[in-house]
This record gives sequence, structure tokens and C-alpha cells, in this order.
Amino acid sequence: MQVAGDGWGRTVLGRTYDRENCSAARTLELVGERWSLLILRDAMFTGLSRFTEFQHKLGIAPNILSSRLERFVAAGLMELRPVRDEPTAHRYVLTAKGLDLQAVVVTLTEWGDRWAAPQGPPIVYRHEGCGGRVHHRLSCEECRGELVPGQVRTHPGPGARPA
Repeated sequence: MQVAGDGWGRTVLGRTYDRENCSAARTLELVGERWSLLILRDAMFTGLSRFTEFQHKLGIAPNILSSRLERFVAAGLMELRPVRDEPTAHRYVLTAKGLDLQAVVVTLTEWGDRWAAPQGPPIVYRHEGCGGRVHHRLSCEECRGELVPGQVRTHPGPGARPA
């Protein structure tokens, strides 16, 4: 991770984890900054797509919102689309790559519901088709068994670098 000064004597952490050969680290480089997952969450589950909608809903500073949205577009998580009948306006629409983060948001929410929501879940994800509650669970591709914490270990994958 890069560390630098901001000119005011404060330390600023970088956005990259250069020493880490890890897909979780690469993902955090794209979506790990403050507000990032909340912007994506609102695009995924509430259908927000316009700059002003995100700004109004989240109360985020325009420069921060602009930076996050530009980074999402550059990373291929969102794409800009023109707004019909408004030639100067555009929408930020999730791509398949961006929508694939939906399971991450659901999983983080479930963890928060268990450990950080003493009054109970503030929101509940439901299946659009039947109305059933949505959960994200770990499972083994070999035996199809559902896993619990402590049953997962790491092993070198095809992209591993020699130590």
C-alpha cells in the first residue's frame, strides 16, 4: 500500500496494495474507498443512475461522487448512457461486471445485520420472483455442501507468484 504526505503533515494512504498478489486486494482497489459500495448498492437495488440522485440520496460531496463514478466507468463497473430528451445529461448504468458485486453487498449486509445492527436488519433483500429472503452462502463446488466459518483454507491458485 502506498503512503504519502498531503502537504499538511498528514499521512494519506494510497489506493493500491502493490505488494499483495490477491484478488480481494485488487477488488478493494476498485470499490474499497469510502462511499464506493454505497453508490454501487444504490445503483443495484434502488435503480439510481443519475449524479443528482446519488448526491441527494447519499449526501455525498460532488467532487467525491464525481471521482467515484469516473473510477467506476474507467474500471468497467458502470457505463455512461445519454438520457433521452436531455442531450447534455447522462446516466451511470451498472455493467455485468458491476452487477457481479451484488453478492458482495448482500454478504456485507448480512454480516452487518448479525454484528452491527442491534435493532435488527434495517433493510432486507428479497427475491423479486417469489418474495423470499435472499442470502449469500459459501458452498463447495465439489460436494455442493454448505460451509461454515473455519472450513475454508487458502491454497496457491494459477495466478500465484513464487514467494
